[in-house]
Amino acid sequence: MESVNVAVIGFGTVGTGVARILLEGGDALAARAGVRLNLKYICDTDLTRPRGLQTPPDVLTDSLDRVLSDGSVQIVCELVGGTRIAFDIVEKALRAGKNVVTANKALLAERGMPLLKLAAECDRSIAFEASVAGGIPLLLSVRDGLVANRISSVTGIVNGTCNYILTHMTDGGLSYEQALAEAQQKGYAEADPTLDVGGGDSAHKLTILSWLAFGSPVGFEDVYCEGIDRIQPADIRFGLELGYRIKLLAIGRRNGGGCLSLRVHPAFVPRSNPLAHVSGAYNAVMVRGDAVGDTLYYGLGAGQMPTASAVVADLVDTALGRMGITFKRRQLFCDAAATVRGIDEISSRYYLRFEVLDRPGVLAAITGVLGRHDISIASCLQHEPIDATHVPLIIMTHLAREGNLRRALAEIGSLDTVRPDPATIRVIDDEERPQ
Repeated sequence: MESVNVAVIGFGTVGTGVARILLEGGDALAARAGVRLNLKYICDTDLTRPRGLQTPPDVLTDSLDRVLSDGSVQIVCELVGGTRIAFDIVEKALRAGKNVVTANKALLAERGMPLLKLAAECDRSIAFEASVAGGIPLLLSVRDGLVANRISSVTGIVNGTCNYILTHMTDGGLSYEQALAEAQQKGYAEADPTLDVGGGDSAHKLTILSWLAFGSPVGFEDVYCEGIDRIQPADIRFGLELGYRIKLLAIGRRNGGGCLSLRVHPAFVPRSNPLAHVSGAYNAVMVRGDAVGDTLYYGLGAGQMPTASAVVADLVDTALGRMGITFKRRQLFCDAAATVRGIDEISSRYYLRFEVLDRPGVLAAITGVLGRHDISIASCLQHEPIDATHVPLIIMTHLAREGNLRRALAEIGSLDTVRPDPATIRVIDDEERPQ
């Protein structure tokens, strides 16, 4: 059986998982794959930290130059993370004639374009299945399984940390701070969770997914991004009362004219939607194609072994030559650069929660402003007072333009009967159409 030498750069959580599969399951993997992946090197600056894995001594090295100068190494697997050092590693590996496999979503989303161009110039390939949705073969499905389709939309939960937090806020009645602390205690959230809870991680993944779904070289800066750190338990309770569960969604849409909208933000999802029932650290993505209709991909989107599973799948594809053929013969960006519309231009339904003085005429004033900005009201809900003077007023709108809503809220904010900064959450349901 053909044997292909692999070097893993970065011996952290995912690197350890990849090494475990190659070292402990190599024979079974070779039988399934039709090629043997030989782990020639594991390269890291710290080789003393225990990983709970037996490794042959001659495999370990702290010299990147040793790895890249070894002509027998055919594939370099970059699992360092970050964008600066990882960029240098991938660039050097390509120039040294190595094919590359990476799980580095930040690198690809923020600095991936020049590396993809360099790979083509060097007649090498970059495989990156593990960069989006961990163990779910999502990119493979979009790139190859749905090749007959013109994809109009992708909508999904692609960050397990946020989904875990929102699940426990919804089902356990926890505050955001309590749910975050629990996620950190169980290892689902980093000590500094900003990239996850701020939406940046999901925006990285949406950037990459959009390349394959829409065939257009969109950039990370094209994605509008909001996080979950301002979500209040009261809004979750009101959403449940109205038949919705809250999720952090990554949404990509292509309209009839070819323009794209790309956004990451919390959204209310109706209980009838499969995404509403994705709990804990799981991910799920819905992809709509013109031939196949709606498809759903579900599974663990992070973690050592699910991510390692996707990395090893890319190693096999690269070793067999399939990735090289795909990379060379099929243009990654089959469409011209698309126009990406700003958030003000998208349309959605909206959940609005105002805190208003309990007196006659307040509702009429608010609805009057909304009406002047072409925002139609679907329903209203009012509960008991939240303090001695104010009551919560919940309004659900029909489909409305975001720019109109923002102008309306600015005008409503000037009313002396309404507290500023109302809760605003977009709503995803059957009434929404690709914008």
